[in-house]
Parts: sequence; structure tokens; C-alpha cells
Amino acid sequence: MKNAWLNEYAKNNTYSQFGEDGIIAKALEMLPNKNHWCVEFGAWDGKYLSTTLLLRENGYSAVLIEGDQQKFKELKEICEKETNSIPVNCFVEPRGEHSLDSILEKTAIPIDFDLLVIDIDGNDYHVWKGVERYRPKIVCIECNPSFPDDAIFIQSESEDNQGSSMMAMVELAKEKGYELIATLGGNTFFVDQEFFSIYNIEDNSLHNLRGWYGSIMYVSQTYKGEIYTYGAKQLIWSNNELINQEIRQFERLCKKLLGVHGRRERLYLFLTRLRNKVIGL
Repeated sequence: MKNAWLNEYAKNNTYSQFGEDGIIAKALEMLPNKNHWCVEFGAWDGKYLSTTLLLRENGYSAVLIEGDQQKFKELKEICEKETNSIPVNCFVEPRGEHSLDSILEKTAIPIDFDLLVIDIDGNDYHVWKGVERYRPKIVCIECNPSFPDDAIFIQSESEDNQGSSMMAMVELAKEKGYELIATLGGNTFFVDQEFFSIYNIEDNSLHNLRGWYGSIMYVSQTYKGEIYTYGAKQLIWSNNELINQEIRQFERLCKKLLGVHGRRERLYLFLTRLRNKVIGL
């Protein structure tokens, strides 16, 4: 845990889902020249599993963005009680009038605000990539935790609810001048390179800072062309489980329909299409 020491502060969780607000509180505590501004989207109702509520209760000003109409009504009610919070009803997009840059330009938030939280269950990567004018000191952004450390998967802008892999987010962060300082569940935490040395992390590779692999499903094959899965059985966003017995059924069906001798390429292609159809890819 020498490099992943920030994860110890997840146990100080107050409102967030897995302890994000505990990690963020410690990470911000160490920063110099704080301006006490933060941004969160999707902010939901401003309270449930909120990553910024603890900060707002301790004097932070916030821009809270939520696209869902009903949840925004609840968020607006919360913000009326918090004189330091600005509610915005909008789905944030990578570019255009609904980009984060365009939204924040209508507020008094400083360019280098302290914290940005992106949690929109899918297009997080492209939205952060589109931020050019503003430079938050710390970024907490959601990823798809089902990919292994070395997998680079970037969700297409036109798709919904796929999520990009952690390594894809790490590479984007480096392009934007940020360094990884912690991970927690499906969230990654980055800090502006200017402040990275403050955290005394000798090796911030994803392998060293990632402590949870519970969502990863590995797929292997035998010399006979049989397919096996290992690790996670639960499919993300559903209650369905993909188990080896079901894969055997797929293979028997394929053999019956296509045969196996000299037709492995067709079998693999058919299996891939069938698997994607079953799990909704």
C-alpha cells in the first residue's frame, strides 16, 4: 500500500458510494493555494451518494450539473438551501454549447478550480477530453472497471453506457498533463502534474494503484477451440451471469450448425457475434 496510501482514506467515507469523498478530502488537504470551488456531474439530487456534499458542507462553492429533469428539481431545492451552490440542468457534451467549458463560462468559477467530478456512466472520457479552457487541480472520473490494467478501450461518442477502461483514462490524463494518484472501484483520481510530487508516490502505475479487480472477466481458449471464462461472472448493469456451462451450450450449437473440421474461423466469428448479441454489445 506504499504507493496506494490515499486509498486508506476511503474508510473516512461520509456521503459517497465507496469512500471517494474520504480520498478527495485528504488529497485536497495537501494542495496549496486552494480556491474552494468544485464541479460535479451528474450530480443527481445533490445528496444521494454525492462526492461533493461533504466539501459543500465545509464551505466549498460548487457548480452541480444534472440532466435528468426530476432529479434536477430535487437538486435545485438543495441548492436553494446552499447559498454557495449553482445548479445547472444540462447533459454535458464533449463540445458545443453544452460542453463543460461553455457551461462554466456562465459562472464565476476560477479557471483552476480545486476539484472536478465526472460521473455520467459512459461518455466520461470524451467529456473530459473536450475540456480545454478550465484546468481543475484534481479530477475524479468514472471508468469501466471490467477491463484489465493493460487494456485500452475508449467508448465511442455515439454509444451509451459502455465506459472507457482505466488505462485509456490514464493515457488521456497524461496527454492533458495529469498524473494518477488513486483508484477506487470504478473511479480514478488524477492531479495536475504541478502538484504530483506532493503526494510522495514513487510508482503511480495503474498496477500499483489499483486495488480491486472484482469486475474483470477473463476469457481463455483451449487447443480444441473451447472457450472458458474466469474471474467475474456478473455482467455489468444487469443481473445476468455468463458461466462456462452456457458457453459450452453456445459451442455445441455452433458445432451442430457449422461443423468444426476446417471451419474454426467461421466458428469463432459466429461465437463472437452470438456472445455480443447475448450480452448486448
